[in-house]
This record gives sequence, C-alpha cells and structure tokens, in this order.
Amino acid sequence: MSVRRSVQTILARYSEIGLKSTPVRMKFENRLRDNMIAMLAADRVEALVTKRDARFYIESEDTDAAVAAVRRVFGISSLSVAEVCTSDLGEICSRAAEYSMSRLRAGESFAVKARREGSHGYTSLDAGREVGSAIFLANEDKGVRVDLSDPDVTFFLEVRNNLAFIFGSYVRCHGGLPLGSQGRVLAEVCDDRGVLSAWLMMKRGCKAIVKGERQPLLERYDPEMKYGGELSPDILGVVTGASLRDLEGMPVPGHGLPVYFPTVGMSDSEVSSMLEKIKGESAPPGRAGQ
Repeated sequence: MSVRRSVQTILARYSEIGLKSTPVRMKFENRLRDNMIAMLAADRVEALVTKRDARFYIESEDTDAAVAAVRRVFGISSLSVAEVCTSDLGEICSRAAEYSMSRLRAGESFAVKARREGSHGYTSLDAGREVGSAIFLANEDKGVRVDLSDPDVTFFLEVRNNLAFIFGSYVRCHGGLPLGSQGRVLAEVCDDRGVLSAWLMMKRGCKAIVKGERQPLLERYDPEMKYGGELSPDILGVVTGASLRDLEGMPVPGHGLPVYFPTVGMSDSEVSSMLEKIKGESAPPGRAGQ
C-alpha cells in the first residue's frame, strides 16, 4: 500500500465483522468498502479508500469531512486520524516527537500506548518506551511528565507490518453490520419511534425500504434510501415503531412475514434522547444541533 505523505490517513476499524468466517468476512469487508465509497461520494468528499489486514485506510485532503462521512457507515467501530511513517523505530520516534510538540502544553502529563502486528526487531513495549522517551525529550522544556495511569494526553501508536500510525484519539462510531448485508425490510415510519426503529435495523445490516414520508435523517445513513409501501418477494420482514402499549390488541399481520419491534422496550424519553444524539452526530459540518 502506498502512502502519500502530503495528507493524513484515517484508520477505520470494524469489530464484529472480524468474528466471521473468512469467506463471510471478505464479503462483509467488500460491502463495507463499497458503503464507505458511496457515503463519501454522497458528501462530495474526494478520498482514496484501501484495505490492508484488518484495517481500512482513507486518504483525503479534507479529513474532517471524510471523518464526518465515514462515521455514519454502519459496520465501522472507530476512526483515527493518523500521521504515517515507516515501521523503522528511529523514524517512528522522530515523527512522534514532532507530532507531540503541538499537542502537549506546559506541565501536562502524557502516556504512550503502543501495539504492533508483523515481524519487527522490537516489541510493543520497546516501541512504547522509546517513543515515550522521544516525546519527553522533545517537550522537556515545557516541564512535561510521564503518567501511565491517568495522563492528560495519550499518544497511540499502531505498527502494522511496514507502516506505523501515530494518533491522539479514537472517534467512536456506530459499529453494527454493513448496510445491505442482511437483506431488505419494509419499515413503517410514521413517527419518531418508527424512524429510530428503521435506523436500528439499518445498523444491523438491513436495507430499509421506508413506507411513509421522506426521512432526511435516515437518508444521511443511506444515500440510496428507497421508499415504497408494497411488499415484494425480496422483503424479509416488516419493521414497526410500536411500543409496549401499542401491542395490546394489535391484529396479527396477514402477510406471513416476521415483524420486528426494535424500540418496543424503550420509553418515549429514551427514544427522543437517542434520536437527538443521532441527529447531532449526523448533521452536516457547521449544522450540529440544528
């Protein structure tokens, strides 16, 4: 994998996909890559998406916009914007020291958390110790100190074969399964509970066909959102936003398909709270909270 030094690289991680058998994992990884590319294109973000080992790597000149787009892709568990260099320990120390100088303030404490995969002439413990020493010497005039239990700033290092990635934070994402990997469902959306029910099924990999009015929030998570009210042979189930009180006296559906109630155990306040959080995270840059 070639790395352009002029831009930072975004590391994209998945979680439960890694538990699948090799054929299923490869299928899900391909779907995940296609979904990332579609989401970036929908947000008009130019980016290069590649995969190596158990990571996806996204290169873009607009990392903020790329992160905002990819964090809405179901199946991604976390993202990190990283500086990239070779796996040579001397180069890692030099790059980490430079990276730290704008991120450590006078008197702050720091720690280094290192992990590596592949064959190298050093261990993860060696890398963490050497990088920590380089960061300390580069910021010694600020009076910084090492604190491994409760640091003010944590620097992360991932060494993966011939490349090393240095970063300062994790952007937590929604996880779940890649959209479209679990078939299609018809989602009856007539209120907030219906919107959240459809979103939760999408998070579990289902492609939702919305029965109801246009839903801009759901479209933020599926740029190819479809609408319709008819059952078709490829529909595997029906999703509804019914609550516990709605179930009493509810007639048995005559279509013979499974009916899913993702929010049946949630109170109205829990539904509202979760929806507000989703809206904030999915808002276009500059519009959060609107």
